[in-house]
Amino acid sequence: MSRTRGVLYPARLPEFHRLPPEAHARELAVWFWIPEWDIEPGRSSRQDIVGYPALNLVVEQGAVTLSGATTRASHRDLSGAGWAVGALLRPAAVATLTDDPAALIDAETTVDAPDLADAIGASMSTGDGRRERAVAVFSDWLVRRVGPVDDAAMRANALVDVLMGDDTVDTVEEAAMRLAVSTRTLQRLCHRHVGVSPAAMIRRRRLQVAAERLRLDPGLELSGLAADLGYADHAHLTRDFRSILGMAPRTYRAGASEKSPDESAKI
Repeated sequence: MSRTRGVLYPARLPEFHRLPPEAHARELAVWFWIPEWDIEPGRSSRQDIVGYPALNLVVEQGAVTLSGATTRASHRDLSGAGWAVGALLRPAAVATLTDDPAALIDAETTVDAPDLADAIGASMSTGDGRRERAVAVFSDWLVRRVGPVDDAAMRANALVDVLMGDDTVDTVEEAAMRLAVSTRTLQRLCHRHVGVSPAAMIRRRRLQVAAERLRLDPGLELSGLAADLGYADHAHLTRDFRSILGMAPRTYRAGASEKSPDESAKI
């Protein structure tokens, strides 16, 4: 997966890093994402995201929140100075944080973890190497919180690799076949560990890839892109864009390389 897949307007990002988890936490987090910003007074920077169908555990300003999968693009307006440290969670980490990930779709809840908030805050306040220290602290915390990863959790991780990884499938049936489970079992695994259906995960991955390819190749033909990604035709791709992003692919492509007019210089 690329560093900015899922970020709709990379040119508008403040300083942004995606770091891998520590080795002992690789079954618990896909990566850690760390934005840092320092926006001039009176100005703001709008960040638009079409998120992964996954849960994120985020530390910011002394608070810890758990955010669920999203059904549409979202945005956040950054102002002032600050940072956040988030973990894009693998399914194996979810069960110890929530009993019902579906209840967190397009929502978030506070997690009572002052020890994590304090440790991340201390790591991010110490200059050079702060991001790496934060990742190490966060990785250790996840491992302690989750404990041993059992076979069921490993199967849940495998489903995300099949549905969202680089070597992915285009249908639910193909995913079930590759995982050697029934489609009903696949549906249950997704609901229990992600909160959304496998079909929704496939649609989200295709949309993320489509947006990324449109940014990288402004001359790309929509019909060819739609065919490459398994859409019936470019009208189907356009419907997905409008449904999730609220705009047509051509409109998105026209603005994808532009900076926000309210963005201050990157850190």
